[in-house]
Amino acid sequence: MDRQIIEGMISRALAGVKITDIHTHLYSPEFGGLMLWGIDEVLTYHYLVAETMRWVDMPYADFWAMSKTEQADLIWQTLFIEHSPVSEACRGALTVLKGLGLDVSSRDLTAFRAFFAKQNPVDHVDTVFDTAGIGSVVMTNDPFDEAERQIWLSGGKTDPRFHAALRIDPLLNLWDSTCPKLKALGYDVYDTFDKGSPEGVRRFLTDWIERMDALYMAVSLPTEFAYPEDSIRCRIIDECVIPVCRQLGIPFALMIGVKRQVNSALKGAGDAVGYGSVGSVERLCARYPDNKFMVTMLARENQHELCVASRKFRNLLIFGCWWFLNNPSLIDEITRMRLELLGLSMIPQHSDARVLDQLIYKWAHSRQVIGAVLVDKYTDLAATGWAPTQDEINRDIEGLFGGNFWSFIERKGV
Repeated sequence: MDRQIIEGMISRALAGVKITDIHTHLYSPEFGGLMLWGIDEVLTYHYLVAETMRWVDMPYADFWAMSKTEQADLIWQTLFIEHSPVSEACRGALTVLKGLGLDVSSRDLTAFRAFFAKQNPVDHVDTVFDTAGIGSVVMTNDPFDEAERQIWLSGGKTDPRFHAALRIDPLLNLWDSTCPKLKALGYDVYDTFDKGSPEGVRRFLTDWIERMDALYMAVSLPTEFAYPEDSIRCRIIDECVIPVCRQLGIPFALMIGVKRQVNSALKGAGDAVGYGSVGSVERLCARYPDNKFMVTMLARENQHELCVASRKFRNLLIFGCWWFLNNPSLIDEITRMRLELLGLSMIPQHSDARVLDQLIYKWAHSRQVIGAVLVDKYTDLAATGWAPTQDEINRDIEGLFGGNFWSFIERKGV
């Protein structure tokens, strides 16, 4: 089969697929100010903040004292006007503008702002989803956030394209400060996690999963995360998270490898990456074969070991090129390795988007890279005499871009 024929088949399949973005930090319009969108939000994303501060000789505190518009002006001037915007984050901002029909060659930030000022959030969601080819997204939902909790208590979301995931970082990583918050919410827990604490935490998790209809429970973990160990975190996993996930039939998603605030002056842009323990993932999967785990790891150096681990445990679904891995060269490398070791039984990408408009660039760029990898792999397949059909390629790409996730969680996709 000719390579050009395969390229056309892949292109048609990618153009037609509606993506389920399984991990984002987005919110639907019902969440008001928590929903981030528009050019100033795109420009002040933490990737671009960190990149700007490499050029600008000013105290970090002075930057944070600026208004968002002033910050965006500085970032635009520094990264787009004074230097060519060749980084992935800069290119991404331009891909967003181009995708929305704006003339990036004008370099006219005022005109870009005027375009977004004319939009309303509800219609803009439709525009972005259509442009990016998105069918639905999974949010990151934290009931310990006062503003978000009140919205859920008032009825939560109504847009069925936005699904919930219960985020439990404070519970697992900051027990000392989270325990009093649980008490204030009416759950019987104790500082030492004894007496009735496990029951109280299980009730909290169950209440919020059911209230949100959460598709999975998720946590971002530091590089030093180890399982098992003698810690309150592991006790909560064993005595609360695992039994609740098993009872309600949802996966536990672990995102491992964050080094928080290596430069605290950068605030949200100050986190870094470190090597995590794949052995901890293996021990969780082996100890709880009736539970399902979704895992992504932040360090490039973890990817091969994690991929091999996924071959050994069918209750493990690896997903995405997370955070600092979300760059074309690394997406290419990691996707090739996963296809070679796992075939199609994984999720190659998620956006991790915090700003609605980022969906446009993150999926346009990922589609291009993943598509090129798939052309190579189907060409290799055809060289054996096994000629793939358009229907087979459509099926496979639908799985990679959402179907595998819905099958893993045993839910019907939306």
